[in-house]
Amino acid sequence: MNSVGTMPKFKLTTHPTYHRLQHIELDQESLKKFFEAVKEINVERIEYVPFERFYLAQQLNETLGGNFQTSVRSILHNRNTGGFTIGVQGLTDDINDYVKFSTALSHLVGVPNFDSMSGKYYARFSVKHSFDSDTYLRQAYRLFYLHTDGTFVNEQTDWLIMMKLEEKNAVGGESLLLHLDDWEDLDKFRNHPLANHPYEFTQKGRASKNVEDVVYNTTFYEHNNAPCIRFNDQCSVPYSIEQAKYHRDISQSLEKSPSVKAVSLPVGDLIMLNNTFWLHGRDAFERNENLYRELLRQRGYFAKI
Repeated sequence: MNSVGTMPKFKLTTHPTYHRLQHIELDQESLKKFFEAVKEINVERIEYVPFERFYLAQQLNETLGGNFQTSVRSILHNRNTGGFTIGVQGLTDDINDYVKFSTALSHLVGVPNFDSMSGKYYARFSVKHSFDSDTYLRQAYRLFYLHTDGTFVNEQTDWLIMMKLEEKNAVGGESLLLHLDDWEDLDKFRNHPLANHPYEFTQKGRASKNVEDVVYNTTFYEHNNAPCIRFNDQCSVPYSIEQAKYHRDISQSLEKSPSVKAVSLPVGDLIMLNNTFWLHGRDAFERNENLYRELLRQRGYFAKI
């Protein structure tokens, strides 16, 4: 797992909540060295200068033994896993360090897409008691249904990162996860006559998304001889009762699946998933007027080399 002649600098274990997820524990001293190596690079610099983001990735890979990148890519591309959790392990509570850490990870596997919500390669958003939004993303007290990212944009979205930056007075709100191969009704819906019908997906008119794209894609597709899914109930636009029923039935089946797991993340931890065969959502929070959570999101495509 690590370079010949070096002590192990990271360890892979099975996540205690979802058997397909891996958890990566990093050597504390190596992680300290990473933050020390990049302490002079501020967040504005990595927002403005794309090559600095790859420098962060290089530094993280080198401090962890030089083959950390290979292991991370292997997890994400492996159909049996496709996801992991990892964090800063209490070494820092500086949100700027969180941005650097998540940026290093994303650039080890590929390139993030432009995030129209923030106008950057990543987005930060909060969830609190009151909200002024046209999306479930910021509505704390309702279930955020299972979906994949990137369904409504003309960009390849192979992976996503969600990192917890801050949290206060929060009970509930766990990440809801389902690996496509654990969905009991997969064969029923992938073999349906509408499985290969090109649906319209769009968030046009939603101010929070700042995206006017209209995308036509099938719900299911094949990659590496295995089924993959594009699904988001908020941006599916059916043109008949039959089309609407098909997507509604998918949504209801996903939400009722006993294979869905609720995964908690501590502040400073992130989850990274292969977006082609993992679905994710969020459980509802318990009501609290002082509730606050801030998350960071990145999503993008895998490197070709």
